Amino acid sequence: MGEPTKKNGAALEGGAEDETVVAVENGIVINASGYRDQLKRQYGLFGLAGIAVTVDNAWVALGSSISVSILNGGPPGIIFGLIVALFYYTFIGLGLAEFSSSVPTAGGVYHWATIAGGPKYGRFLGFVTGWINFYGWMFDLAALVQIAANISVNMYVVYHPDTYVFEPWHVYIAYLLVLWLGVALVIFANRAIPYTQNLGMFFIIVGGIITIIVIATMPQQHASNEFVWGSFEENNLTGWQSGVAFLLGVLNGAFTIGTPDAITHMAEELPHPRKDLPKAIALQIGLGFLYAFCFAIALSYAITDMSVLTLGINTYPLVNIYEQATADAAGNVNKGATFGLLFIIWCATVLCCIGTTVTNSRIYWALARDNAVPFSSWFASVNERLSCPVPATLFVAVIATGLGAIPLGSPVAFLNLAGSFIILTTTSYAIPFAANVLSGRKYFPKGPFHLGKFGTPVNVLAVLFIILFNVLYCFPYAIPTTVVSMNYNAVILAGVFAITGLWWVVHAVRHYPGPKVMGLYIHDEIFGVDEATHHVDAVSEKKGH
Repeated sequence: MGEPTKKNGAALEGGAEDETVVAVENGIVINASGYRDQLKRQYGLFGLAGIAVTVDNAWVALGSSISVSILNGGPPGIIFGLIVALFYYTFIGLGLAEFSSSVPTAGGVYHWATIAGGPKYGRFLGFVTGWINFYGWMFDLAALVQIAANISVNMYVVYHPDTYVFEPWHVYIAYLLVLWLGVALVIFANRAIPYTQNLGMFFIIVGGIITIIVIATMPQQHASNEFVWGSFEENNLTGWQSGVAFLLGVLNGAFTIGTPDAITHMAEELPHPRKDLPKAIALQIGLGFLYAFCFAIALSYAITDMSVLTLGINTYPLVNIYEQATADAAGNVNKGATFGLLFIIWCATVLCCIGTTVTNSRIYWALARDNAVPFSSWFASVNERLSCPVPATLFVAVIATGLGAIPLGSPVAFLNLAGSFIILTTTSYAIPFAANVLSGRKYFPKGPFHLGKFGTPVNVLAVLFIILFNVLYCFPYAIPTTVVSMNYNAVILAGVFAITGLWWVVHAVRHYPGPKVMGLYIHDEIFGVDEATHHVDAVSEKKGH
């Protein structure tokens, strides 16, 4: 990576005591994104760790998305698939940690792709990456709120198993309540968000320990070692050959720990982002895997009847496992224990939805600041009294409301929501990784965390793994398949690229100057940067920044 450059006499790195200051323009302190701070830097390392662990929500995500991979080899597929996901997400996490330590901005991969692409390709690559990343996180928010809604309904069912008749719209009503209550909290109680995420970390860490102990000790009988570790073939009900089925089931593991860029979008709300972001990414992936791995093993030994777990992708089979784990010797369900375990997951998931809403709103806000979205001047506005980009947050909520209706008409909707989140977000990681390697890793100043000579192989391996698994995640979930049960992730990916490409032609070619990071991190003497920076300043002045 290149040496730090200077802008108006201020060193990008090491020239100011405050690491959040990278330049001073006309007496105005500029942060890494090229703007003055508009959000309060209210998150210390502990608060950031709270968001990291809560948004990752790893063991809860694994249990709640178990319907995605339970047919791909049963418990062995889930456990070993998680290990494979950890392996390739480690390369992704290392690359993102290096970027965030070098250029900590709310734009995250959007800004990093811009910088990595250089003066010739950066504007286009950043634009595409930013939009893909935003769409990916929107699918994640929809999947998480769907999980919270399913849990809400099943908590009611625990005490009304004989009278309740399931209807998909029941879940959607719960979905809307969880979503919009969370949005209201994000907008009107932004100062309380760090505390909600610390509370979420409590439910995930302490609640995870309690849950693992309960499901490990309460069952009157446990599954055999053969069932947990060696029953892959007999529980491969997808129609695919074993190797393909296993790799397709890695999606569950990826959804479990696949949020490494979430906290990078909080960079402009941290007093020490260059040092704290890499630490939080490592904590998120490492601690998330540890809890999810232990939970997966305990959960697998608690299963005594696989048949009730294979009723459909949009269902919530975890409640059936909890009922099996807490039942007495006669098979009677312990309603209190089941409800209590579900309540732990419900609290963790609702708090996770709040953190994810914050992440999504910051992504869209970062795009709007650079005139990359329709009505950008409005969506770029921040209510500084609330310390919240209110229009961007409301837009996120409206889009999530629409996505939540998809499961009303598709029996595999949750698979498409989870799969699209992983495919779109990892594609948005692969673009800056690949561009950084192809440009000789010369545009980024060295941050406190730097990969050095290992940077190129780490980035290359991350890109290769992303390509491999994203292709696999577009395969039909099971064969033979039908129009109704088809995996539409490939269609969604193509649609996102098509919409982004259309918006580039209609709007961006003439009106999108690229983000200010182009002028800060790509040397001014390189052809094209002065012009891009001039347009950025003109747009910013017009929008009142």
